[in-house]
Amino acid sequence: MFSKVLIANRGEIAVRVIRACKELGIGTVAVYSDLDRDALHVRLADEAYGLGGQTAAESYLDVDAIMAVIDKSGADAVHPGYGFFSENADFARAITDRGVAFVGPPPAAIEIMGDKISAREAAEKVGVSGVPGSTELVTEAAQVQTFGDEYGWPVAIKAAYGGGGRGMKVVSSADEAADAIESAKRESLAYFGRDEIYLERYLTKPRHIEIQVLSDTHGNCVYLGDRDCSAQRRHQKLIEEAPAPDIPADIRKAMGEAAVAVANGCDYVNAGTVEFLLEDGNFYYLEMNTRLQVEHPVTELVTGKDLVAHQLRVAFGEPLGFSQDDIEIRGHAIEVRINAEDPAGGAFLPSPGRIETLVIPDGYGVRFDGGYQAGDEISQYYDNLVGKLIVWGADRPTAIARMLRALDELEITGVATTVPADIAILEHPDFAAVTHSTKWVEEVLDLSGVGAAPAGSGSEPDDEPKVRRDLDVEVNGKRFSVSMWVPESAGSTAGPAKVRRSAAKKAPAASGSGQVAAPMQGTIVKIEVEVGATVELGDNLCVLEAMKMENNIGADKAGTVTEVNVAVGDSVGSGDILVVIE
Repeated sequence: MFSKVLIANRGEIAVRVIRACKELGIGTVAVYSDLDRDALHVRLADEAYGLGGQTAAESYLDVDAIMAVIDKSGADAVHPGYGFFSENADFARAITDRGVAFVGPPPAAIEIMGDKISAREAAEKVGVSGVPGSTELVTEAAQVQTFGDEYGWPVAIKAAYGGGGRGMKVVSSADEAADAIESAKRESLAYFGRDEIYLERYLTKPRHIEIQVLSDTHGNCVYLGDRDCSAQRRHQKLIEEAPAPDIPADIRKAMGEAAVAVANGCDYVNAGTVEFLLEDGNFYYLEMNTRLQVEHPVTELVTGKDLVAHQLRVAFGEPLGFSQDDIEIRGHAIEVRINAEDPAGGAFLPSPGRIETLVIPDGYGVRFDGGYQAGDEISQYYDNLVGKLIVWGADRPTAIARMLRALDELEITGVATTVPADIAILEHPDFAAVTHSTKWVEEVLDLSGVGAAPAGSGSEPDDEPKVRRDLDVEVNGKRFSVSMWVPESAGSTAGPAKVRRSAAKKAPAASGSGQVAAPMQGTIVKIEVEVGATVELGDNLCVLEAMKMENNIGADKAGTVTEVNVAVGDSVGSGDILVVIE
């Protein structure tokens, strides 16, 4: 088995991989940005190396920095987790060219399936049909118009080298296309490091069903049941469950066999997920994610298979050790993603900040996969997943009841979370009856009376902010250059500058006052107006990116813009006045 695995990721997935490695007796290497220097995955790993920078682009997406850590640490394998470089063929190839194992599929398979256009073509070659879509990259609004006229509206604009709803925009007419293309490309570039996009027909009321596959280098490929991931907002999942409920046995079997055919068609190795849309008794191939999925724990609980351990064994060259006939689905499992978002009114606004308290539920059939502990900071620069609460029950009603009990015990303060929305979903009769779809949360579920989870006192943390100082020290007569993080009052630093803040004014802004404030901490990525412009109520003023999601900031009244207090690239805090309208 491997001697040392570097985890090229952060948060709960890095923690998950570190724990699996330790159980197998494998050494672990963590990497971290300046903001993550005290993160849980850093504390748990055997070794940890700084990448520098704050944003993902400056740190976790810095290939040269990661390669340097591989060389320094002597790691003989790299696990990419999910997100970042997990579906990047160039990164995987750079790893394997170094003689280091990549805990994932071969670069060639990532190239085929990582490019969603070639993935559609590969699926069609093995007889698996997808939703009508384009096979050319989109660069202008006219292409969306042509596609919509041919296949019908709405149309989904999607990241060609991503997944998980990142970089995906849905447009109902050609008038929306230009802005949607621009936004999709920005999000895709920020999250996946590439901004190519393509088009698909957007089904209006489908269920999102996915099949977990696992393949080895000895020609074995199996599917480990299915999952339903239909409870979504912004095309990103909130609740997942396994097995997918209320699906006829023949359709379930056909989807599983189709997933294996797709995997075998591209010589796939390691863990992967083939996603389908199910509508009116028909299923359509959507895409293949060439990585571990966020929702993998529900499959683990109903199959008894440790997917991360199997990933490591397969990457080492070991056979699976079991066949399709050995797969037995037992009971029902549900996963709830705990995201730092305020679901009040269905807005799901990002809520970065410090976790003041975190009380994790316990009891029979309850599991929590987390990347943070009390006192840790949820940064605006990264994904806002705090952790995942997973439960197992003998059947679906038992699992739902257990999840509701566990959510009642879960306590998080300091940041708003999606927990109130999760409870509303689980208690809704549509969810119990399995009549919900991928648009159900946004179009049917009433969250008007749902408030955010308690956000704590809102007071500043007692500990003084720290800054980096680069120093020369002498140990036993030998000189070393070191970096230290010390209290700000300890002196000036020649290290990285503090996060640049905008010159935005801070003031309480009443609704309809014309003092348009930032609803959360984030970065301005687009300005839509200038001083002197006339706007109507609801007109978009600027775009604020927080936690890899873009948020349109609209006018709270009609009038004339008299002040624009921010510029593209500015970092702003919650309550900063961005635009003034009179």
